[in-house]
Amino acid sequence: MMMNLFSVFDPTTGNLSLNWLSMFFIMIIPISYWNLPSKLLNLISLMLNKLVNEINMHLEKFESSIIMVSLFLYILVNNIMGLFPYVFTASSHLVFSLSMSLTLWISLMLFGWINKTNKMFTHLVPIGTPIPLMPFMVLIESISNIMRPGSLAVRLSANMIAGHLLMSLLGNNLINNFPLMMFMVWLFMGLMIFETAVAFIQSYVFMTLSTLYSSEI
Repeated sequence: MMMNLFSVFDPTTGNLSLNWLSMFFIMIIPISYWNLPSKLLNLISLMLNKLVNEINMHLEKFESSIIMVSLFLYILVNNIMGLFPYVFTASSHLVFSLSMSLTLWISLMLFGWINKTNKMFTHLVPIGTPIPLMPFMVLIESISNIMRPGSLAVRLSANMIAGHLLMSLLGNNLINNFPLMMFMVWLFMGLMIFETAVAFIQSYVFMTLSTLYSSEI
């Protein structure tokens, strides 16, 4: 039972596994899709413009918002792709989420400590900290800073895997009970709507926290 339940998240199913190819779906969308006007494209443009305005409230440079919005869109596409049948959920694995959060965190740390060393040191000691507590605050702030990429990655993967596990568990138990399955179809529809909302929220949370971390530099 447990093997069947967690096999949904097995990235190496079969001899010739193409599961990770779902990560590159956004890269194979033809350019004409982005050029031809449509209601969906207008909705996406409106959403991205709102996000850019919100990011610019925290960041000084407009160029940084392009990275954050691209990160949001890439995670969102992968989250939603995982809701389709027989499509591998790449965002439910730490390999996917940790590679993005760790790369972003290392680049921010290198840029901050090389170009803004004094400002990075000031973040280690909050204003108003008593002198005897300063060594402890430096240690606490350093540990919390090191834990940031891990917390970003685990938050994304855990939230994406939780709903998929619930739907997989319910589906395996109802597969041999057709009347009960027809009765529970409304529950599955509600779970799908909930998972779609989680896909948007987790993409937004990942982007927002990354923006807040980068605004400290």
